[in-house]
Amino acid sequence: MKALNKETAKKAVRPERIIQFGEGNFLRAFVDWIIYNMDEKTDFNSSVVVVQPIEKGMVDMLNAQDCLYHVNLQGLDKGESVNSLTMIDVISRALNPYTQNAEFMKLAEQPEMRFVISNTTEAGIAFDPSCKLDDAPASSYPGKLTQLLYHRYKTFNGDMTKGLIIFPCELIFLNGHKLKETIYQYIELWGLGDGFKNWFEKACGVYATLVDRIVPGFPRKDIAAIKEKLQYDDNLVVQAEIFHLWVIEAPQEVAEEFPADKAGLNVLFVPSEAPYHERKVTLLNGPHTVLSPVAYLSGINIVRDACQHPVVGKFIRKVMFDELMETLNLPKPELEKFASDVLDRFNNPFVDHQVTSIMLNSFPKYQTRDLPGLKTYLQRKGELPAGLVLGLAAIITYYKGGVREDGTEIVPNDAQDIMDLLKNLWATGDTRKVAEGVLAAESIWGENLNAVPGLTEAVKADLDSIQEKGMLETVKSIL
Repeated sequence: MKALNKETAKKAVRPERIIQFGEGNFLRAFVDWIIYNMDEKTDFNSSVVVVQPIEKGMVDMLNAQDCLYHVNLQGLDKGESVNSLTMIDVISRALNPYTQNAEFMKLAEQPEMRFVISNTTEAGIAFDPSCKLDDAPASSYPGKLTQLLYHRYKTFNGDMTKGLIIFPCELIFLNGHKLKETIYQYIELWGLGDGFKNWFEKACGVYATLVDRIVPGFPRKDIAAIKEKLQYDDNLVVQAEIFHLWVIEAPQEVAEEFPADKAGLNVLFVPSEAPYHERKVTLLNGPHTVLSPVAYLSGINIVRDACQHPVVGKFIRKVMFDELMETLNLPKPELEKFASDVLDRFNNPFVDHQVTSIMLNSFPKYQTRDLPGLKTYLQRKGELPAGLVLGLAAIITYYKGGVREDGTEIVPNDAQDIMDLLKNLWATGDTRKVAEGVLAAESIWGENLNAVPGLTEAVKADLDSIQEKGMLETVKSIL
């Protein structure tokens, strides 16, 4: 079996026109796969420079394979089973700005650079006032991007033709608006002046986007068979479903520069991404976020098995069809069709989507994906949605750690402040304190959720039930 690199495999050389913040499974199986298709099927002719957004990451692994890797698409396409392997060769190189800051900043000096794409998790688009212009690099993603843009502005003396088109893919509503706002905060904080501000405003475009593809990631279970089939020792194979959707809120001239539609891809340039966003976040990400801890604490490890489980499957359908769907304003048949498609995607026979892979940053995810639905449901129905409340109690229980009934150790993984908060609250041994403490955490929710009528009591009751009867019996009690 051969090592995978440019000596052993064909790697195209194309102009570096895209800077990508993030090297994780999602960007490699979604954005880089889309760019590969655009390069193959249109005259887009572009390669990607990957920038690692945090200090620890995967750029060394990428560079060890000359940034070559395979995407394994699996699923049902119009009832037909598909299981394909494609070598993606669009990443020219990968940089760690924490150890290669000069090379990172030089990206701004490349005249043909045109796009910036990012996925730095929900928590990535945030303003950190401790960032300084001369940090090498700034700790936040928007800080790094502002440094890069300012360096480009100075390098090309404010040339209006050297602006960048920026597509954030973080899963927050109007991610482009939030990123733009944060860049303005840095312009203000660092006193970068009206000339730069004007250049950024007029020469650059920051556009809100919505991304949709389930990416389970590295195929541990199948990797030996995949390597055997490829005859390459590829340690960066990434598995994904066939379905993909990228909605970009941008004008037609941007679509012309990024001709994904000409490559037959499901990339839509629209005047407003709001209806697509709300539907997707509510009916796909919302159920994902609550099914994961409920399934895991019920002894289930795979999303598909959770959907097919006689009890947890009913819980998932209750959350989707009876609770979250009731909070949306699109026509009911359209929502039912989308929800059924989502269930088909969850049931993908090829993809063993580990529920634990969905549980990183569970609290911010719940805040963006499920909390709006919980509030709207309460407003419309006059009562709390039992499934969504139980989902929150399940997340809180998961963060207690310990062991599952089958003896599996529960190992939560999240931001240190969230881990510390939960550890200290659970140490009290008092579920009321746990419920009140989590709901009061304005650093997570941006508000005190103890003010939501009945929520504290409902969460406490679910926490007590999970402790006393276990997760499955608690789920049965709300069905």
